[in-house]
Amino acid sequence: MRETLLAPLWPDQNGIFPSIPRTIQIAATVATMGLLAAAAALPDDRDAAPSTSASAPVSTAHNPGRESDFGAYLGAPYHYPSDFHLKKTGVSDLTIKDIPWYTNPFENPLYYGVRFQRWFEGGRIGTMLDFTHSKVYAPKDGERTFDGTLDGKPVPAAAKIGDYFNKLEWTHGHNMLTLNGLLRLPSLGIISPYAGVGAGMSFPHSEIHLKTDEKRTYEYQYTGPCAQALFGLEFRLRTGSVFIEYKFTAADYWGPLTGRDGTWFPIDMWRQFSRWWTGEEPPNGWAGSKLVSHQVIGGFLVRFVPKTATQ
Repeated sequence: MRETLLAPLWPDQNGIFPSIPRTIQIAATVATMGLLAAAAALPDDRDAAPSTSASAPVSTAHNPGRESDFGAYLGAPYHYPSDFHLKKTGVSDLTIKDIPWYTNPFENPLYYGVRFQRWFEGGRIGTMLDFTHSKVYAPKDGERTFDGTLDGKPVPAAAKIGDYFNKLEWTHGHNMLTLNGLLRLPSLGIISPYAGVGAGMSFPHSEIHLKTDEKRTYEYQYTGPCAQALFGLEFRLRTGSVFIEYKFTAADYWGPLTGRDGTWFPIDMWRQFSRWWTGEEPPNGWAGSKLVSHQVIGGFLVRFVPKTATQ
């Protein structure tokens, strides 16, 4: 059933101390986020200038109202262990159970996200388009529980993923695009709590290569639906905000093993759609997993407020 509905469309071994390039990368990332947050906090003439009328203008920092926000963030996820499935009719039907997926959020490519928010009149209800670029790696070492067949032969009850796969990951990345509803809770000064829930689609960059396959699958794909719930604290400064947030995400991956190296996202999507439209079966079968994650993020928002909101 899942195939019918969704078809259309190595652990770090560097030791305890990070390498010098990684240290520089992390420091540069933190510095960049700090500068962006400082830019968001720069004074705004509409809020800071003396009012020429009898009453002072309403502060958009202390009194959220109708506005549009654009933001970016960094963060770190934790992925629950889950099963990985690979199926090729009449040839393979493999399950690897409870893979302890891991992520290196500050390794290239970084974990990051961007979002656009729109709050309606009164500032209590809003919507958000949220894109998250996370990562998922399967450890190649350590024995895992195997079940089923691969290339027509039964697999052992326990084996290492690295014995069968050159690569099993979604690292460019575990991409989720969601449309969310937002609810702003009562504010405490400039601290504005909020919550939200949403759903959307997964567009990961699949990087899967069985050792018995001549070619790898290395391309962007549509692999199924995803959903998220979130709660955050927004620290509202004069023209922007910094925020910290917890997100719970769930994505059900099921994608084709095409044995091709992709190019740009639009081209990969078009090729996947064309294969589905013509009924072409992927040469190496289908594969996927259910990816459920906790994510803690922090970032900044630049605020665009209608002029009438401050007068």
